[in-house]
Amino acid sequence: MAAANVACYEKSLWGAKETSSVLYKTIKSPDADHCVSVLCQGYENSLTECSFSDRTPLGRDDKVATATCYYKPKEGSACEFRCVNDKCVSLEQTCDGVDHCGDRSDEMCCTACRGDSAFWCKSGVCLSKEAVEDGIMDCLGGEDEINKHITKPEVKAARDLLEVNVHCGIPNNTVLEESDRGENRKRQKRVVGGVPAQPTQIQWQVAIQEGNKIDCGGAYIGGCWVLTAAHCVRPKPEVYWIKFSLWKKRSIQGTTDIVPVKNIIIHHKYNANTYENDIALIEMEKLPFKTQCFEENPAVSAVCVPWSVQLFNPNHICSISGWGRKKDGSSSDVLLWANVSLIANCQEFYGPRYYDGMMCAGDLEGHVDSCQGDSGGPLVCQDSLGVSYLWGIVSWGEKCGEAKFPGVYTKVAHYFDWIRTHTGWAAVTKYNL
Repeated sequence: MAAANVACYEKSLWGAKETSSVLYKTIKSPDADHCVSVLCQGYENSLTECSFSDRTPLGRDDKVATATCYYKPKEGSACEFRCVNDKCVSLEQTCDGVDHCGDRSDEMCCTACRGDSAFWCKSGVCLSKEAVEDGIMDCLGGEDEINKHITKPEVKAARDLLEVNVHCGIPNNTVLEESDRGENRKRQKRVVGGVPAQPTQIQWQVAIQEGNKIDCGGAYIGGCWVLTAAHCVRPKPEVYWIKFSLWKKRSIQGTTDIVPVKNIIIHHKYNANTYENDIALIEMEKLPFKTQCFEENPAVSAVCVPWSVQLFNPNHICSISGWGRKKDGSSSDVLLWANVSLIANCQEFYGPRYYDGMMCAGDLEGHVDSCQGDSGGPLVCQDSLGVSYLWGIVSWGEKCGEAKFPGVYTKVAHYFDWIRTHTGWAAVTKYNL
């Protein structure tokens, strides 16, 4: 169907209506004496942009593919499903893995796929089975390229390749394992459901020091940039320092780096009263005569910036980290982390105080939550390939750790264009290249 849509684009804005096949001997064309296989993704403007293979001679009884192009029906005609491009298809043609619309809108927002001929992505998109394990990542999270039956050596080889090619979201496991061996990991008192992290476990976590105090965290996204909450900072870069690989809040460890701040960019529509657009970028000072802000540190890794708000959905399990206050009101000296679940319908809990660009996470029973002092810190989610994304920034909440009061976070993907514009990178792409 993808090739049929592309073939029809020159005659119809809506692509193909249907595909079929006919016997070669019924075709009256002096030029067609060979057949080729055409592979299109569906977004090409013409067949010349598609892939061609298997050019073979045609026999009279061979079948060749045909495409019937779609033309807009008369006004008043019934339309079971209207595509984004205004094309009409039947409901039976939705969520079946076939791009009948020509713009893929019939394969989006699906809670499941029809029959066994389609593959369901966690983002709600249905793919054809031919798109699964074809070397092209079609699902946002890459789950169409994950083979559940591969062996452990194959998993390790794939992981090694991923670590070579990906520039963010993959922690340095070597330094993590070394710190694990050298540290007594006896559990300490919890941060509303959290447990102590290993000394170099959360490698994108930073502490933002203002004067002699640390009240907020942040996330390192690569280069000389840190993301945090707008309510954590003021436009006075000279009073701040960024601490990398800090484990105990009151003392540095061997892997800790301390970097001065060059510039602070607070979102231009941040509202301190409502916490709308509670996001800020921190640009760090470069080392003298160098392009980086600190020497290479195996205990520091960047977290990826998500480019799509559809990458992770409600009920996905993610993690939060910070030195926040515990349920008894005391602060934690050691960095703690906890798993939380993304929660749907955040507006249901906070009504008119919930705005675009916000999201909720935690659990509705109140066992896990981020508390005061965790502000600006990362909420990180992993995709099917094991790559970590900064999905949220700790923003605000009520009654820390109590039932039906989930934590509220700034949804980072909502601000992807703003981040990309201010960092000056050609693109904060999926892999922060």
